[in-house]
Amino acid sequence: MTDLTDFLTREGISAELLQEVQDYSATHPVCDELKGRVPVPHYFYYGKKIWEEALAILLSGKNLLLIGDKSTGKNVLAENLATVFGRPIWDISFHVNMDAASLIGTDTFRDGQVQFRPGPVYQCAQEGGFGILDEINMARNEALAVLHSVLDFRHVIDIPGYDRIPLSEDTRFIATMNYNYAGTRELNEALVSRFAVIRMPSIETKNLERLLQEHIPDLTTKYIQQFALLFLDFQKKHEAGELTSKALDLRGLLDSIHLMHRGIPAREALDLGITNKIFDTYEASLIRDLIAARIPSKLKISEVFHS
Repeated sequence: MTDLTDFLTREGISAELLQEVQDYSATHPVCDELKGRVPVPHYFYYGKKIWEEALAILLSGKNLLLIGDKSTGKNVLAENLATVFGRPIWDISFHVNMDAASLIGTDTFRDGQVQFRPGPVYQCAQEGGFGILDEINMARNEALAVLHSVLDFRHVIDIPGYDRIPLSEDTRFIATMNYNYAGTRELNEALVSRFAVIRMPSIETKNLERLLQEHIPDLTTKYIQQFALLFLDFQKKHEAGELTSKALDLRGLLDSIHLMHRGIPAREALDLGITNKIFDTYEASLIRDLIAARIPSKLKISEVFHS
């Protein structure tokens, strides 16, 4: 957590907010059995305004909904928030077959008797964790209805046939959603009203350059800029309706650069990390044209990385 706190200090995040978070973490310790659930982030989220809003929301005891396109850093921010608060996380990935039992728990037969097997929402609520509700708008509304009493002022889980379980005061839920994914649906108004909502902006070029520099430190300055501008090209084409969000694959871009490190030619590496994931031939050809405009066909690895 120290590295992340230092990062936030360098980012100019409000010293008062950071002190409140540190005080909260110090007075709400995590038991040894759950320390393995406190995430160690691979990436940091860049964005002073979003950080300060998110910290204020969670310090106020509210739940948080992050809305944004692909590669806007929703899951990175959610993980970072759990880290800086020092809280264990439960990752809950939604899909169309998710039901109430998958969230809260269900009866199971064990040791010759029926016992309750707790689900991730139940465990998170009891242990005072941060529940990451990933792509929450992919689940059916009837499944999400069981979360209403968890997310509002009642802060309880009412399990038929079992006790009414109060939530730990440390429990927070951070939901993410992207309207553009296949299989998503509109969230019902009652559920949305239980969150404070942040709309995640697209990553700025300067922040993408910083991300590339910090995580691939031997990239040359020229190609830090070129890869950042290439991603910006994808963003502009997406905003103009010429590319789908599939092209906005920041993980794919980073994977491609790591493949270049292994000796894969630059354009081939970008095909493996980005283009080959696009099944529409027109869109794939447009992506290759954008890559060709930024990346020479005979680019030498020595030009991409410092020796």
